Amino acid sequence: MNQNVPANFPVIAIDGPTASGKGTVASSVAMALGWHFLDSGSIYRLVALQALRSGVGFDDAERLMAIAKALDVSFDGEEVVLDGEDVKDKLRHEEVGNGASRLAALPMVREALLERQKSFRQKPGLVADGRDMGTVVFPDAFLKIFLTASVEARAERRYKQLIGKGLSANLESLVLDLKERDDRDTNRAVAPLKPSSDAVLLDTTTLSAVHAVKFILDLARQRMR
Repeated sequence: MNQNVPANFPVIAIDGPTASGKGTVASSVAMALGWHFLDSGSIYRLVALQALRSGVGFDDAERLMAIAKALDVSFDGEEVVLDGEDVKDKLRHEEVGNGASRLAALPMVREALLERQKSFRQKPGLVADGRDMGTVVFPDAFLKIFLTASVEARAERRYKQLIGKGLSANLESLVLDLKERDDRDTNRAVAPLKPSSDAVLLDTTTLSAVHAVKFILDLARQRMR
């Protein structure tokens, strides 16, 4: 293995804004390599879902931190299991996504979830997707990808995803929502959304997930020689 690839279980970090395709791409890369997969956004969404169920406000940092520390969650293939229930579809509700973006700006919550995210780094390797995987959680990742796409393309993807799940959606509202989330994620004081200095930028506006996966796999395998 290349000397630039960490010996203590290598990591590929894939970051990017909401609906840039990073989840689909990262999970496919992990499957192709036979590595573990971390969808860090789901962890924040799980905290938001639990907060909604418990009646905790998204500005109540201490109670949100307690929820984050007590999460009983596991990733089992396609399932995201919270307290024994597969909640994967519930995590895609817009109310949950908005809540996750808001609570992700709270330092106490981020700190509570940092070690949990790091614990996913196991043999033979990990593909992690999120907003600060390459800058904060796994700064020693041997390959860092920053996925981008136009807000219009991302809104259309989210629209099709929601409609496909039988949920209501409005394209114009999704565009506005994504712009608000981008602004909040990019300008938050702690771990703002931005590419690390050594990240490879990959624009997926007109690029299919299949081609994005191939690009990343080719690059990863080249670096692991």
